[in-house]
Amino acid sequence: MATRPTEAQALLGWRIFNWIGIIDQLATTRATRTLAELKLTMPQFVMLNHFSHRPGQAKTVTSIASTLQQPQPGVTKTVQKMIARKLLKADPAPGDARSKLLTVTPKGVELHARAIQAFVPQFAEVYADWSDTEMADLFAKLDRLKVWMDTKGRE
Repeated sequence: MATRPTEAQALLGWRIFNWIGIIDQLATTRATRTLAELKLTMPQFVMLNHFSHRPGQAKTVTSIASTLQQPQPGVTKTVQKMIARKLLKADPAPGDARSKLLTVTPKGVELHARAIQAFVPQFAEVYADWSDTEMADLFAKLDRLKVWMDTKGRE
């Protein structure tokens, strides 16, 4: 059984999450400017990023909303715009005429790759003074937090 954190640990935990939130806001602002040059919104980039991990795997709006922990109507709106731009393809789901199976198109894969390449100069600047060890250490700790939030944090 896990021990309860002390009040000081809980307060530090809050500060960590607060810092992550601030970093997220600043990074999102920078990324949004870069994505605008590609005529790609942040929600569309997030969706392409989600599909990029397994480009051949079909997903439903419901599964995407659940994974991203986002409201289904917002995901549906983003998906519709991406289908119109031919970044995603929708096929009827077998046995359920109301549901569609979504896959990323080659155009979507290519645009995602272009977006990542557009971010490279920014990240080179951000991490210019970091060693490989510092970056790997930060990544390991953030990965541990992300995995917990993605699994146990949903409960």
